[in-house]
Amino acid sequence: MKKLSCSGRVHPFFLLITILLAVIPMGFYGMYLYIAPSLPEMIILQKAPLLKPLQVFSADNELIAEYGGKLSIPMEYNQIPKKFTYAFLAAEDSSFFEHSGISFKGLGRAVSEAVIGSNVQTGGSTITMQVAKNYYLSPERTIKRKLTEVFLARKIEKNLTKEEILTLYVNKIFLGKNAYGIAAAAKIYYNKSVAELTIGQMAMIAGLPKAPSKYNPVANPERALERRNWILGRMLQLGYINQQEYQSGTAEPINLNMPDRSISNKFPYVGEMIRSELIEKFGEQAIDSGYKIYTTIDSKRQTYAEQSVQEGLEAYDRRHGWRGAEAHDKPLTEFSAFANTYPSKVTAVSHSSFDAIMQDGSTVTVNWSGMSWASPYRGANSIGPAPSKASQIVKVNDIVRLRPNENKTAWSLVQTPKVQGQLIALNPNNGAIEAIVGGYNFYQSSFNRAIQGWRQPGSTIKPFIYALALERGMTPYTMVDDAPITIGKWSPRNSDGRYLGAIPLRRALYLSRNTVSVRLLQQVGISRARQLLMDFGLQEDHIPSNYTIALGTPQVLPVQMATGYAAFANGGFRVQPHFINRIEDAYGKVIYQANPEYACISCIDEDTITSANVATPDDEVIEAIHKKNPPSKTSSTRKNADQYRQAQRILKSSSAFDMANILQDVIVHGTGRAALSIGRGDLAGKTGTTNDAKDAWFAGFNGKLVSIAWVGFDQPTTLGRREYGGVAALPIWTKFMANALKGTPEAWVRLDNKNSATVHEKLDKPTRPIDRSTPPLARPVYRPAPTPVVSTPDRDFADLPDTVLTPSQKAPPALNKPETKQPNTKKDALESLIDQVQ
Repeated sequence: MKKLSCSGRVHPFFLLITILLAVIPMGFYGMYLYIAPSLPEMIILQKAPLLKPLQVFSADNELIAEYGGKLSIPMEYNQIPKKFTYAFLAAEDSSFFEHSGISFKGLGRAVSEAVIGSNVQTGGSTITMQVAKNYYLSPERTIKRKLTEVFLARKIEKNLTKEEILTLYVNKIFLGKNAYGIAAAAKIYYNKSVAELTIGQMAMIAGLPKAPSKYNPVANPERALERRNWILGRMLQLGYINQQEYQSGTAEPINLNMPDRSISNKFPYVGEMIRSELIEKFGEQAIDSGYKIYTTIDSKRQTYAEQSVQEGLEAYDRRHGWRGAEAHDKPLTEFSAFANTYPSKVTAVSHSSFDAIMQDGSTVTVNWSGMSWASPYRGANSIGPAPSKASQIVKVNDIVRLRPNENKTAWSLVQTPKVQGQLIALNPNNGAIEAIVGGYNFYQSSFNRAIQGWRQPGSTIKPFIYALALERGMTPYTMVDDAPITIGKWSPRNSDGRYLGAIPLRRALYLSRNTVSVRLLQQVGISRARQLLMDFGLQEDHIPSNYTIALGTPQVLPVQMATGYAAFANGGFRVQPHFINRIEDAYGKVIYQANPEYACISCIDEDTITSANVATPDDEVIEAIHKKNPPSKTSSTRKNADQYRQAQRILKSSSAFDMANILQDVIVHGTGRAALSIGRGDLAGKTGTTNDAKDAWFAGFNGKLVSIAWVGFDQPTTLGRREYGGVAALPIWTKFMANALKGTPEAWVRLDNKNSATVHEKLDKPTRPIDRSTPPLARPVYRPAPTPVVSTPDRDFADLPDTVLTPSQKAPPALNKPETKQPNTKKDALESLIDQVQ
């Protein structure tokens, strides 16, 4: 028999093996060359951001809002307990400190599963590969993604130590319940630090990376215990723990201690303002950035502002009667509670009470005292007769809102006002917004009327026109003519239909005489007035070019009015409203610090100069003040004065002081007398009511705080008869200022008549050209008795023409500059200013 020989030939099987051994490494290397350019640099890995909620703090460091639920708390390697490291090694990668980043056995299993489309998907990633995936890659399961993970793991191993890799792993790994990293998991599941965890708790957390939902001790406690005990068994097998530690660990109950991490948005108008600002600046990633936003908001004053707006709008609403049930025979689940009001369904009605079921299933009774206010609503101008029985107010299956008393022993019927309002308060020295409320309640309407609601200001604009008259040479005692006036086809009228003839300018303003305002505008000129209105903070394209601007026809935002009135409170300077003081990143580094302009730099230290109503002196003036009254802290302020920026001057200090003094008379003698109930002598302001009472305003201030209150309907319609600024808006302002200023000294600088226009000439020069291109943030009723002169509170304009009223081409008559006694020497000027400061 002939012997079969293969001499001189290679067997096909061995040839195939040889080819595969050559092709696979070449293909693998080719894939590396293809993927390598897209691999990230290690510096990006080491600086990868941690996930933490965006937190918002008030100026007094109270946490007032939190956005984003994800939490990660960074740790250093030496802070990780050894037993915790062993738990992860036993659970995920026992050879971590020996391999070069890749487990070929696990990798082969993962590749084969991806090729055949297996649903098992057991993985095969080492801790290094998991770091690569968690920091850089998507969770998709494809061969390319897995190869990228392998190559990136090798790159990580070449550039970082094992300790650095493990630290990145325990800081980033997702462990369920929005916990990223072991420190966050310890806090969320057990309310402990990592060092305080028991061996059983460490093993429980180490079992979560494989499947955070499947092995979660909250959702699946039995599976979580099973995996925990398996990990403890692996730790015993690998020699990481002894038998006693194993037994105590497996005997532990789950013992979860999960604190409530939900931070209510305490001041939602503020929170939303911050959230939207951060997203606009940094994008959606800001929500889980860990940024800490420190605002200018004073938490106490913000609370007062929200209470004042809510109570003021509810008082208006009750004056106009009961509109009826919110709905009828609807599921209670369709309604939400807000503003301490709770939806309920009426279940029974008797003669003088009714029963209602609440959303929690409980039943309450509303007695007659809690609903007798509900007279039938008959529009904005009148209400119907008082009800005599409960069935005139509600019926069975009505959806109504109820409010409890403080200890929830009695309930009252309430209704959500349709009328809206706002209040904004800022520091006139630097423009810091200390309180802002954009409506009745954020959860009823998130629209922030303080920075988004354009309305007509009515008479609150008049002080700006009068200030220009003072700038042009008039004084508070210049005689002006309150007489009928006609411009084209328009004849503006005074609210009481009377004309007083020649009266002092200050009296014309505190009595809000419309004809005088129009005459003043004629004299100073429309063009010049529009420029000054822009200096005060109004926007050019919202100011008409006609004489009606003297009566309040521009469109304004409340924040702009606050900016304008701040100039009267701070001595004539334009400040820029702002609400963010500083921003810190997740590591505590300050990435933004506000640098506002100050009207009065020397007033920053208030130990010596206590009023923000003093114009900023120059160096020589400050030195003279210090010689007469040596300061304890003002010198340090002066030493560091260069770090502060000077605000732009828009009014002479004498004009600002005189206007502030006149506006005090609005409260003492005019339409703002309800504010006398506060009992302070440092308040000034102006009411405003637009045509048909569609808008009601009060703008007021003292030397340290400016606040603006507005009331109206979102779709402009009349507020009703007698709903003037002094009736609808002033109570909101008064309640807020009474609380906000409680316990603070009066902040006012009074100048006598002879000095009202004699201030050092250097103080009256503009610090630099005015920037008009930057508008601010382009974002039981007390009825005063009538005065003998004014029969009704101010109404601002009536019968406005449809046609545009253009000014005459002829130049307005020049204003006569009054004679004032000027200091003969610079020394006299310094002594005069020093007396004002003290």
